[in-house]
Amino acid sequence: MTIPILKLDHTLIASLQSAVMDQELTQLLDELARRVGDIEATGVVLDITAVDVVDSFTLRTLIDIAGVTRLRGAETVIVGMPPDVAFSMIKLGLRLDGVATALDLEGGLALLADRSASGDRSGSEDADAR
Repeated sequence: MTIPILKLDHTLIASLQSAVMDQELTQLLDELARRVGDIEATGVVLDITAVDVVDSFTLRTLIDIAGVTRLRGAETVIVGMPPDVAFSMIKLGLRLDGVATALDLEGGLALLADRSASGDRSGSEDADAR
């Protein structure tokens, strides 16, 4: 199963499903890096609403996606983190330092629009919940 990537203006939206394999995450990283350049994307939204477990590989790959897309000129926002996943991450000491987050897709798109309008592409906040 491939992770779907949708295009909305200059934003790419990837929606992770509940059972994401490591190989799929690696392919997503490669595909987003390529497509950011192809469409000159300024934003990437990673929707993890359906994900029920975030292990260290998944977290590392999400952080890598944010880093690679930032280097390619696009800001990344992770949206839809389920409460159980957030609690588990905190208990395990896993962090999303430097990666913006929002409660849902609408909040993520609004965050990207706000940053684009203000010219803020720092990505230094680790919890931009809307």
